[in-house]
Order: sequence, then structure tokens, then C-alpha cells
Amino acid sequence: MRAFITHRESLPVDELNALRDALLGSGFVARSPLMGTFRASRGFAFIFTHEGRATLEERFPFLRAYLARVLAPESARGLRPWWERLLGRPPPPVPNAFYLNLLLLDAGTPVGRHIDATLQEPSGMPGVTPHHVSVLYLQMPRGAAGGALRLFEDQRPVGEVHPHPGVLVHFRGDLQHEVQPFIGGEPEALRASLVCEQYVFPPEALARLPTFRIQSKAGFAAYLADRAR
Repeated sequence: MRAFITHRESLPVDELNALRDALLGSGFVARSPLMGTFRASRGFAFIFTHEGRATLEERFPFLRAYLARVLAPESARGLRPWWERLLGRPPPPVPNAFYLNLLLLDAGTPVGRHIDATLQEPSGMPGVTPHHVSVLYLQMPRGAAGGALRLFEDQRPVGEVHPHPGVLVHFRGDLQHEVQPFIGGEPEALRASLVCEQYVFPPEALARLPTFRIQSKAGFAAYLADRAR
């Protein structure tokens, strides 16, 4: 399995801008629900399964085009070695559970090296990692420098992706990775990305997960406002 692949202009500009505006303008944006290296970041997240996707799209219709692009099996097909495809070997199982996180970073704020495993505890599967992780860049401050995603395997660098709006990267879920801080740019502008951990779970683990859940530290008022809409 290749370390990572990228797609440029993964969404039309108008769809990308509409997605960015809807996410950054959401009342759910607050201090990140994630811990550890994400303490200084902001955002909110969703847990959902294949069955819960319809609920997510009904509640947040601006995510439909994004989900169609990022969750399509062919989008991450390039992660498979070419020789497997050439020999006609069966494709890997399609992911059936997801953790979708809006990640907002201020200038000078890094994300330390880690491996994504957010659904490890709720699934009851110690040591599980995503099949792959998908990152769509929504916004990068004009004139800013830095902010790269760096990928590692056994402490060895295997890739670096520089954030540009519209770029979509898929990388192996067992890779360590980190986000370097950016400097410069417009005052108070944010580096914004949408990160989707894509898992393949057996039925018994899948049954332990909610089909759909919002994770936000914005407070109860945000949930009431969403229900009212």
C-alpha cells in the first residue's frame, strides 16, 4: 500500500467555498473535542457509520458533495500497489465507519506527531487504526508559510504535503503524522482542513458505534439551534 496520494482541485471552487463557509460559520465550532496534540486547535466532529451517512447528509446537506468525493472507493484506489491492480487482486474492504473532524489552526499552532485512532476506544478494538485517512484543505491564509502535513513510517519520513485549498490527500491510517505550524498571512486567518478517518470494522465492533453523533464543545445552545433549523 502506498504511503499517500493527492488530488488537486478535488471539488469545484464554488462547492469548496460553500463547504468552507458553512463549516467555519457553524455554531458547533469551539475548542476541539480531541485531546493530546489537538488541545490548541478548534473545530467539531462527527462519528458516523455507513448506515448513518444519510442522517448526516440530511442534517448537514452542504457535506453531500464532499462525502461523495472523499468516500468514493475509487478516490483512494491509488493507495493500492500497481501490481495488485495489474494482477486483478480483489480490492480491500470498503470502509464502514468514519470520524470526520474540522481542524482549525491559528498561526504558530502545530499538531504533534501521532497516529489517528479516534474510534479505537468506542469500537472496543485496542490498537485499531483507520484503513486510510483523508484530508481536504479548505483554507490557507494568503501569504502564509509552513503548515505542511508530514508523514512518517517507523520514524522515517515518507511524505510531505503542503496545504492548498482544494487539495485532497489520502494516506495510510497506520502512519504517524504531524502538522507544522504556519507563520505570516492575514491577521487571525486560519488553516482549515476537513479530516476523515476511514475504518473497516467487523460487525461486532461496528455495533458498538453510534450510527451518527456530533462531537462539539460549543455547548447545549448549539445543539438546540441545529435542531431548530
